Amino acid sequence: MRKIETIYEELLEAFGQRAGFVPEAGCDLAVRLWAMAAELQALEQQAEWVLDQSFPQTAQGVYLDRHGLMRGLRRLPATRSAGSLRFSVETPPAMDLTIQAGTVCMTAEEVRVQTTEDALLPAGAMFADAPAEALEAGAGGNVVPGAVRLLTACPVAVTAVTNPNAFTGGSDSEGDEAFRARILESYQRLPNGANTAWYEATAMSYPGVTAAKAVGRAEGPGTVNVYVTGENGLPSQELLEGLGAELQEKREIAVTVKVLAPATRRVNVSVAVKPREGADQETVLEAARQAVAGFFGGRLLGRAVLLAELGNRLYELEGVENYRFTAPAEDLPADSTVLPVLGTLEVTALGGS
Repeated sequence: MRKIETIYEELLEAFGQRAGFVPEAGCDLAVRLWAMAAELQALEQQAEWVLDQSFPQTAQGVYLDRHGLMRGLRRLPATRSAGSLRFSVETPPAMDLTIQAGTVCMTAEEVRVQTTEDALLPAGAMFADAPAEALEAGAGGNVVPGAVRLLTACPVAVTAVTNPNAFTGGSDSEGDEAFRARILESYQRLPNGANTAWYEATAMSYPGVTAAKAVGRAEGPGTVNVYVTGENGLPSQELLEGLGAELQEKREIAVTVKVLAPATRRVNVSVAVKPREGADQETVLEAARQAVAGFFGGRLLGRAVLLAELGNRLYELEGVENYRFTAPAEDLPADSTVLPVLGTLEVTALGGS
């Protein structure tokens, strides 16, 4: 990109060649040439920006979305995390208590979750569990076990709430680089109506599918198994049946297609994190927990679990100076039929240098 000064000098030289004299600095004509140089530089910047948006390798934002639409691809939206809440009482109730769907609770960091179904706390019992999900979509809803402690609207007789297990499956909307990789892959693996790329592209276009992997000749010649995941990891039976019906209509002749949920592989993570000097230790550790939990979700289907990728998520956090993994001990290989899921998560403070 040329500087304004460079363009201005070129304009002066061109003017001098044609007019026979060079305007003095500060005169009205020189000011006009300087303004013209600024406008020309702006046009050059605009032209370069337009060129960048014209190709999927360099396009950004909504312009990258348009390249994706040309390939039949859409950016994956943000998803809500899901888990369960445990409501407890101080003394066993004499009659059944109903905890209504839509009951909202919070963490100390004001991450809000709500129950998705009614739950019954039977007479004589001390607690009841209810399925729940985060109110806002995004990785911020992946809270660790025990983080939910606040009742915003306390159900009758209920005195405490917590989440025995982590909320998982929350993810931010697909970033430019991840979406760009899928778009470029669609050019390298062209769907032809019969190959695995076609089955994967068709599955990804089905509502609710977060990731898809097709395995040809899975059960012999003429068979294809399509493994898919949903927004919160494993797909629902409704999603499997709906996608299966659609693929049955579109498949090529004499091919047997099955749509299946992947097997799961629990990954226990233990990492020590060193906060930077002056950073609040507990804030940094909580951010690290959310970053690790947010890594696991439906989009991880068929992908390897790389310590470098996990570590990069931690190192990008504000306030993190260093980290050290003790589990897993090594990278976990990719398998198209397996979805890595988070098992136990331990994040502690790293001492020393």
